[in-house]
Amino acid sequence: MTPEDFIAAIAPAAVASAKLTGISAAFVIAQGALESGWDKSGLALSAMNLFGVKADPSWLGETVSIPTEEFLDGNWVIVAAKWRKYPTWQACLDDHAAFFRINPRYAAAVLVRGNALAFAAAIVKAGYCTDPDYLAKIADVIHTHNLTQYDVATA
Repeated sequence: MTPEDFIAAIAPAAVASAKLTGISAAFVIAQGALESGWDKSGLALSAMNLFGVKADPSWLGETVSIPTEEFLDGNWVIVAAKWRKYPTWQACLDDHAAFFRINPRYAAAVLVRGNALAFAAAIVKAGYCTDPDYLAKIADVIHTHNLTQYDVATA
C-alpha cells in the first residue's frame, strides 16, 4: 500500500474517531503509518494492529506473538512480545483511542485536543515507547504528508 492509499483508507475513520475522542486524526494516521510501515508490517498484516499495541493482562481479545525491537539500557534488542489482534481496522482504531482514554498514564495527553505533535509529545513523556527518536519520526510523517489538514475538522 502506498502512503497515499494508506492515508485515504484510514483518514475517514481517524477523523470520525477524533470527533468522538478528541485524539488528533493527524496523530492517529501518522502513528498508524509509522507503526505499521504503511500497512506492510507483519503485525499489521497478521493482526490488523496498526499501532503496535501490546496485549497486556487487561486485553481479553485474540493475540499474536511476534518479536519486536526495543530500545533498552541504551541498546536496541529483540524481545518477545504478545500483541492485540483485531478483526478490522475500525476495531483497531476504536481500541487505540480507548487505550489512551482509559489508561491513567495518558491522562495529560488526552487533554490535548486537535494538536498532533503536542499529543505525541505527551504520550512520549508518559513513557509510551522506548525509541528515543519516536517524536521526531511522528513529526516527520505528519509534515511530509501534510496530515494536519485532518485535524481541521476536529478543532
